Amino acid sequence: MNTDLAGILRDRTVLITGGTGSFGHAVVRRFLQAPVGEIRILSRDEKKQDDMRNLLGDGRVKFFLGDVRDYGSVHDAMRGVDFVFHAAALKQVPSCEFHPMEAVRTNVLGAENVVSAAVACGVSRVVALSTDKAVYPINAMGLSKAMMEKVVVAKSRSAGSTVLCCTRYGNVMASRGSVIPLFVKQIREGRDLTVTDPNMTRFLMSLDESVDLVLFAYANARPGDIFVQKAPACTVGVLAEAVRRIFDSRTAIRVIGTRHGEKLYESLVSREEMARAEDMGGFYRIPADARDLNYDKFFSQGEERISVSEDYTSHNTQRMDLDEVVRLLRNLDYVKAELRGEPATEYA
Repeated sequence: MNTDLAGILRDRTVLITGGTGSFGHAVVRRFLQAPVGEIRILSRDEKKQDDMRNLLGDGRVKFFLGDVRDYGSVHDAMRGVDFVFHAAALKQVPSCEFHPMEAVRTNVLGAENVVSAAVACGVSRVVALSTDKAVYPINAMGLSKAMMEKVVVAKSRSAGSTVLCCTRYGNVMASRGSVIPLFVKQIREGRDLTVTDPNMTRFLMSLDESVDLVLFAYANARPGDIFVQKAPACTVGVLAEAVRRIFDSRTAIRVIGTRHGEKLYESLVSREEMARAEDMGGFYRIPADARDLNYDKFFSQGEERISVSEDYTSHNTQRMDLDEVVRLLRNLDYVKAELRGEPATEYA
């Protein structure tokens, strides 16, 4: 991307909620290459904060121990901040299924705390990270992230000079809890690669591309926008075979069946959103619904384009074959580190 990071971040203070996660490590590495004034990390795990502090060794990174569920700790970390990237979330589908109210407290009420504190503290811009599972959600994690988007978009209408927007993306390859590290671990331990359904399709995005998306959103956002980066996809079966080829493994691939809350394919943009989405080349901008609080308009105004629009899904996007997926995975820092026998600690 050609985003002028130096111009954006010079002497500025940035807050990243949930910043000790995979996205946090990736975006902090990118920001430290620019003349940023201060990067604040707000998270609740002191061990991960200490690990990150020792790994980076850069005094511009400050750590705030707190939880987005607690407005006070969010507000304290937000004072004097110019930009916020809200990445704190419960992301695992099974844990959210078993504990749905925990997903609500973190993903919905936590997001409300972040945007409310940002407006109160006069933050310039907030970019909240969402997921493809928020589109036509069938599980608690997706439902909670869909509600997070609604909270951000609704708040954007009365946020004054603070611009609130969202990004939405699919699976981030090699991020914490994702399937590629699981496959590598299973190969290392000599176990079968467990695949739920080899015909499932999933979007493929690298951590660096996820950073590109939030920076594009930062640079181009209007209040209430949701940004989606166009991405290729592959089947889970092809992904497992690609990992097996890269690590020269004869490990069997075992189909275990679809887990509760899983979809055959993921959608990044719904049919209804595609009717008003703006194609920006490598990205879609989904503007906030322009109808005001005159509720009658929600009943009396329709949209003919919705009837002829199509979702943007992992089934109808560019489909990668085995050779293409192998080439893509070989370029991941995580895979390179694993092939060298080095632990990729920032992804752990």
